[in-house]
Amino acid sequence: MTATPEADAFTRAYWDAAAEGTLLLRHCLACDRAHHYPREFCPHCWSETVQWRPASGCATLYTWSVVHRNDLPPFGERVPYVAAVVDLAEGPRMMTEVVDCPEERLRVGMDLDVAFRAEGDVQVPVFRPRRP
Repeated sequence: MTATPEADAFTRAYWDAAAEGTLLLRHCLACDRAHHYPREFCPHCWSETVQWRPASGCATLYTWSVVHRNDLPPFGERVPYVAAVVDLAEGPRMMTEVVDCPEERLRVGMDLDVAFRAEGDVQVPVFRPRRP
């Protein structure tokens, strides 16, 4: 069993962009809204006229939890880590991890920027505090 994401025909563009340091979102051409996680239809208006678009990489921290125990690889090797939900500048919420930030500095609404961490053969989006 592996926790490493695997690209398929639909998500290949997402993982290829991540490898280049770009976060992609699905964007609906019918209602002009972005969504995440990637789907082949818009969860807002159900249109199938959606396409990949680069995200700004900017987000704010919505909520988080510091995980002190996780027996599943590769997470057990990283404890403690910050599991988080962020609000992307484009609108969607995204589950992720906050890195490079001491627990005591975490604040709801803090500005974050996307970063990427190697996980097997893919680069996984994580977020870190925005640098001034």
